[in-house]
Amino acid sequence: MKNQVIISKATIDRLPLYFRTLKFIQQEGIEIISSEELGKRIGVTPEQIRKDLASFGQFGKKGVGYYVRELIGNISEILGLHRSWNMSIVGLGHLGWALANYPNFSSLGFNMKAIFDVDLSKIGLNIKGIEVSHIRKMPEIIAEHNIHIAIITVPAEQAQDVADQLVAANIKGIWNFAPVKIKVPRHILLASEDLSVGLSSLSYHLTRAFPDSK
Repeated sequence: MKNQVIISKATIDRLPLYFRTLKFIQQEGIEIISSEELGKRIGVTPEQIRKDLASFGQFGKKGVGYYVRELIGNISEILGLHRSWNMSIVGLGHLGWALANYPNFSSLGFNMKAIFDVDLSKIGLNIKGIEVSHIRKMPEIIAEHNIHIAIITVPAEQAQDVADQLVAANIKGIWNFAPVKIKVPRHILLASEDLSVGLSSLSYHLTRAFPDSK
């Protein structure tokens, strides 16, 4: 059996950027694009683009470029966007509400199927055709709708308990927005987004770029 090729996280993280940019290019009616032109639009060197794509196979034609529609399909398949993934949100605060109303999930194959909270004033609300359910109903609803991904948007002190309940409910992946590191078994796929870390990093660079700014 062949050894599985290890793809760097940086390469994987750039693929959605390529995919999104190529979709815009397709909307412009452009059928073929070079790595140089694609790189200019994204801010990535053409060498890096060719190296990233070569990690997954042979795409494009030398001296011609990439066929936009074909490359979109290839990257979509690599990212699993050709499949359909069912999602849920746990925690209907400001961020949970914004994510529940985000319009582009479905265009990428992510289908919102359930929203959970513990606030009785929110239970029963209808958001884009989805009724908000109590968190205690997670196991049965996750099973009923074959939900693969759960988005955690609860306060930090509640995040680990919610994650434990999701694991017990046989969720496959967790996208954690709570500002705390959570622990899950190795078979659970975990992605974390700490908004304060991103802003703090931006503040760091702004402080050094504009030291006299107030």
